[in-house]
Amino acid sequence: MTNEEVRNSTEYIDAYARYIKSEDDKECRALLTENVSGDVPVPVLVESIVRTAWENDAILSRVRKTYFRGNLKVAFELTADPAYAHTEGTTAVTEESLTLGIVTMIPKNIKKWIRISDEAVAMGGETFLRYIYDELTYQIVKKLAAAVVGDIAALSESAGDTYVCGQKVTEAPGLTTFDHAFAKLSDEARNPVIIMNKLTYANFKDAYAAGNFAVDPFISLPVLFTSALPAYNAANDSAVYAIIGDLSGAQVNYPEGDGVVIKYDDLSEAEADLVKVVGRQYAAHGVTACNRFTLIAKPAAATT
Repeated sequence: MTNEEVRNSTEYIDAYARYIKSEDDKECRALLTENVSGDVPVPVLVESIVRTAWENDAILSRVRKTYFRGNLKVAFELTADPAYAHTEGTTAVTEESLTLGIVTMIPKNIKKWIRISDEAVAMGGETFLRYIYDELTYQIVKKLAAAVVGDIAALSESAGDTYVCGQKVTEAPGLTTFDHAFAKLSDEARNPVIIMNKLTYANFKDAYAAGNFAVDPFISLPVLFTSALPAYNAANDSAVYAIIGDLSGAQVNYPEGDGVVIKYDDLSEAEADLVKVVGRQYAAHGVTACNRFTLIAKPAAATT
């Protein structure tokens, strides 16, 4: 059997579940057909759970992913001259003046933990792994997606040496709001999407109905939903309530890979027959390209 086949076997799944509970990986290593340095590989089942969580998240499935160790510095174009047309025999064109900025991405641990009962611990290997990985991975991916949205919503309208910029429009939900925001995107924003709270979606649908369904307020773009942005009706004046842009302008770096590390504590609450299970993912996130996003902010209420 290949290592892939071993990792997909019931014996390995059960051994890995016991490894999480005991932190003794000897049984897992004994089952593998090749020596493995570092951490033992997760079962194919666990790998599939994590990958599915990634793919099912509409935001994180679209961002740029990298796997560089330590802090990551990403260069971006701060200012640059355009290209020039040159006729043969005439004066040489001006050399390009290019100024770069540097975004530094510093990883942090994203954690989620749950308590489970001794009865849940007694579940079989596959059932136990699905129980903890499904819940912890979902919550970690959800938190990371919210952090990426937060990075975008915090963009300044002008770039600096260490941070990129995005544009902004201040408008209430209307039939042409996203047209105005779309017009401010750079040419490099090739696959734009709309991001908003589901409750805000209803405000745009109201405008759509009021316009007798003549104009699509979403300009035929995919609409992604997140509670990381406030609903329009609940948002404060000047708060960003919607975003339009290309999510490839955001980046997530995984210094230790995109798996979820599980820690198991069966001692601190043993008197209550409870076990703590902690999920951890080490990641850095940020926006690394200028004008890939336009922020839509709530206008101040009219004074009477």
